[in-house]
Amino acid sequence: MTDETRRPIEHTIEARTHGRYLVSPASTAKAALLVGFHGYGETAKEEFDRLRTIPSIDHWTVASVQGLHQFYRRQGSEFAASWMTRQNRDLAIADNIEYVAHVVRVVSEEYSTNGTLVFTGFSQGVAMAFRAAASSSGPVAGVIACGGDIPPELDTKQLRRISSVLIGRGIRDEWYTGEKFESDKQRLRNADISVQTAILDATHAWTNPFSEAGGDFIRTIY
Repeated sequence: MTDETRRPIEHTIEARTHGRYLVSPASTAKAALLVGFHGYGETAKEEFDRLRTIPSIDHWTVASVQGLHQFYRRQGSEFAASWMTRQNRDLAIADNIEYVAHVVRVVSEEYSTNGTLVFTGFSQGVAMAFRAAASSSGPVAGVIACGGDIPPELDTKQLRRISSVLIGRGIRDEWYTGEKFESDKQRLRNADISVQTAILDATHAWTNPFSEAGGDFIRTIY
């Protein structure tokens, strides 16, 4: 038997798993829904804490969704999560979209939201925010994105499902570069989306000024 015939044959199989999300109900009935996605190596709690810094957020029901791929942080017992790796990327995207749609359905029903929906993300979570918005079964009022770029697979037609977008970038962010930022602005404008921007005196971070910008953004929606 040759080495060639000994090579394993790769397969994939669908497997059931469970996701984790945090919810903070609005202070009023029939409120709008803000759904957030954390960055790589974070948890739903870290994204939830960011979203709670947005002014007037108490008027919104807030859901922070945790990535399905969990692991322990290096040299410690604290756990973290991510949304995907390059391996089986397309399958992971499909799994994540289905997972998020399920979360949105359940939260909308259990907390009697009013149908106004905004997605938000930081870093790796930005891609999830745009994917969730572009695949949503209902209208999406907006996306708030900080420190991450629009996924390359989303075309102009898909992006047009989003009404308005706020994108933020730290001027010293070496990951979400100025070139990526300008490219994203152009893609959104080509899709006839209302675009607001926030240039932050920061590195790769969601800052208090960005929370303020997010507050201004959501006030224009609800």
